[in-house]
Amino acid sequence: MRDQEERSLKETKQVEKRAAEEIKQLARDQARKKDTLAREQAIEKDLKARKTKDSEKRAAEESGRLAKDQARRKANLAREEAIAEAQEARKLKSKKQTRE
Repeated sequence: MRDQEERSLKETKQVEKRAAEEIKQLARDQARKKDTLAREQAIEKDLKARKTKDSEKRAAEESGRLAKDQARRKANLAREEAIAEAQEARKLKSKKQTRE
């Protein structure tokens, strides 16, 4: 009978030890999950901030590019008009000289 009580006591201690280990393991797992979630959220926040910054940068570059394109078109138009006016002036001068 004494032997049976000792085995029973030993089994009870093993069960309690296993239960304590399971509780510790669950706590470690929860802590790991919490850390992983926090890390993922930090990465997402950083990524979102980068995307916002990149979008703002692209918008600024786009507006600058549009302004440069518009200035270039305006300069080209002015140059073409000046060429056309010079050609017209040469034509008129040529006609005047042929009349004289």
